[in-house]
Amino acid sequence: MRCLAKVVMLTLLALPAALYAQEAPDSGAESVMEAQKVPVEITEQDVRERIETLDEPLYNPFIERYLVDEVKALRSEIERQRVEMIREITDRELKVANSSISYATDTVTYFFYLIAAASSILLIVGWSSIREIRDRVQTIADEKVGRLVEEYEERLERVEKELLRKSRIIQENQHELEVTNAVQSLWVKATQETSWEQKIRLYDRILELRPDNAEALTYKADAALELNQHQWAISLCNRALTLDPDSGHAYFQLACAYADLGASRIALDYLKKAVTISDEYREQARQEQRLLSLSQEPDFMSVLTQQEGDEAGKES
Repeated sequence: MRCLAKVVMLTLLALPAALYAQEAPDSGAESVMEAQKVPVEITEQDVRERIETLDEPLYNPFIERYLVDEVKALRSEIERQRVEMIREITDRELKVANSSISYATDTVTYFFYLIAAASSILLIVGWSSIREIRDRVQTIADEKVGRLVEEYEERLERVEKELLRKSRIIQENQHELEVTNAVQSLWVKATQETSWEQKIRLYDRILELRPDNAEALTYKADAALELNQHQWAISLCNRALTLDPDSGHAYFQLACAYADLGASRIALDYLKKAVTISDEYREQARQEQRLLSLSQEPDFMSVLTQQEGDEAGKES
C-alpha cells in the first residue's frame, strides 16, 4: 500500500507539468521541455515538501478520475496475477497427486504379479518339495546356530579367564603397593627412632612384610652391633649375603663385627670386599671407631688409599 501511495504521489506531481505543456503549446519548445521534466528519482520527503508548498489544489475531477482508473487497473492486474498463481499451484498439486497414485498402483500391481509367480512356482514344485526345503533350511539354520553358540562360548570362556588373570594381577599389585607403603613407613620410623631396641622391632616388622629384604637384615645387624650382639650381627649379615651376594653393607658390618671380636685379619678381608663393591665404604672406614683396631694391619692403609692411588695413576 505504501508503494501504491507513492506511485499516486508521483503521478500527481507529473500531471500538472503535462497539463501545463498541453495548455501552452506555443510558448516555445524550451518551455515545454522544462515543463515536462520530471526528476529521475523523487523521494517521499520531496513529495511531502512539494505538497506543503502548494497554493491551490493539485488535481481536478478529471485527474481524480484518471487516478481512480489507474488504481482500479492496478488492482485488476494484481487480482489476475493472483488467480494465475493459484491456478499454477493447483495444477502442480494435481500432477504430484497423479504421480503418487500411479506409483501406488504400479507397486500394488507388481506385488500381485510377485504373488502370482510365487503361487505358480508352488504349484509346479509341489508341497512335498516345499516341506523338504523347509526341513533342510531349518537343519542348516540349527547347525549354524550351534556353531555360533560354541564359538561364542569359547570366546566368553577366554574372556573370563583373561578377566580373572587381570583381576588377580590387580589384586597382587594392590597388595604389593600396600606392602610397599607399609615398608616405607617403617623405614621412616626407623630412621627417626633413637632406641636401638625399637629400631630392631621396626626392622623385624619390615622383614615380616618382606622376608627377602637384605637391606633390612644389614641394618638390623648394625643395631645388633650397637647392642654388642656380635654373633647375632654376623648371623644376620650372612643371611643378607645369602639373599644378596653383592651387599656391600653386609660385608662392612661383618668387618665391624669381627674387628670388635679381635679377628682383624678376617675383618680386613671383609672390608676389602666392601670397598671393592662401593668406594663409599672407604670414607666410612676412616670414620668408623670399630675399625681403629685394624690400623695395626699392614694392608689397612693401602685399602683406604687405594682409590687415591688409582686416581693418581689415571692422571699420570
